[in-house]
Amino acid sequence: MKKLLNTLYLLTPDSYLFYRNETIAVKIGGEEKTAVPAKDIEAIVCFGQMTVSTPLLEFCGERGISITFLSPHGHFCGRFYGPVSGNVLLRKKQYERIGKPEFANQLVRDILLGKIRNSKTVLLRAARKNQEAFQSLTQAANRLSGLAVQLESCDSIDAMRGIEGAAAAIYFSQFDFMIHSPAGFRFEARSRRPPRNEVNAVLSFVYTLLTREISSALETVGLDPAAGYLHTLRPGRPSFALDFIEELRAPLCDRFTLSLLNLGQLGEKDFETDSEAVFLNDRGRRTVLSSWQKRKAETVQHPFLREKIPIGMIPYAQAMLFARVLRGDLDRYPPFAWR
Repeated sequence: MKKLLNTLYLLTPDSYLFYRNETIAVKIGGEEKTAVPAKDIEAIVCFGQMTVSTPLLEFCGERGISITFLSPHGHFCGRFYGPVSGNVLLRKKQYERIGKPEFANQLVRDILLGKIRNSKTVLLRAARKNQEAFQSLTQAANRLSGLAVQLESCDSIDAMRGIEGAAAAIYFSQFDFMIHSPAGFRFEARSRRPPRNEVNAVLSFVYTLLTREISSALETVGLDPAAGYLHTLRPGRPSFALDFIEELRAPLCDRFTLSLLNLGQLGEKDFETDSEAVFLNDRGRRTVLSSWQKRKAETVQHPFLREKIPIGMIPYAQAMLFARVLRGDLDRYPPFAWR
């Protein structure tokens, strides 16, 4: 399996990235601040305005190191990657299966069943720790179970999208019961573009991080992140990566966000507000990214592979399992189920 390498995050505006002697170096204001061995780097993520040298672009292209550019608030701007690797026949099968309703329906059903199961696990875990909200959380979990039963007999992706939307509404209606932030942060309702409060700001930021990593995992296996089954195809949209994030959203992003908030790792000083939105500031992004990297290094028992892997390897494991489905080695895609 692919070795879990590191992601280099650049947060300081006007940084200059360049290549020197098998290292990736960074200058700020003309002064070199760090130099990291390239062999330890899988991807570079730049927040805000950065300058990247042409030799570094050439080097990263040859080594398969991606460079992603995000706005200061974490919105995706673009991504540089070298020549596409992977088996062209695998991608051909991926494209062909989009037009086969039986395959597409089963895949989407399995992904959404995984999402509902993981959302239910998060709710029940919170219920065990919160006796005051125990009844509300467990009732919501039971309602999710009912939707999962409906999903099993669904025969169209449009109908499945409707069930997924209902499940998300039930799940997020309980989110405030799971937040015990010393700073008093509240969720209220899911708001994305733009995030209206601190909790939504963290969720959107972390979802962006996971989407980038899933895209990288799909490309590493040889799949196309844009050729999705649940999310409609759209130019410039990583539809397949967005498909995969659905099953991983609750265990990898939501639990992580709740942990940051409930442990008091994020406070009022970690956010900035404009007339319409709330965003993580530089200090807040650094806190989230540092914890995100540490979390990815923790290990978990993969429910299907039955071996311990770093949490950061879960997207690669799932991409590999889907590739096995396309090759005919597996009958159905096994979504990741958090224990």
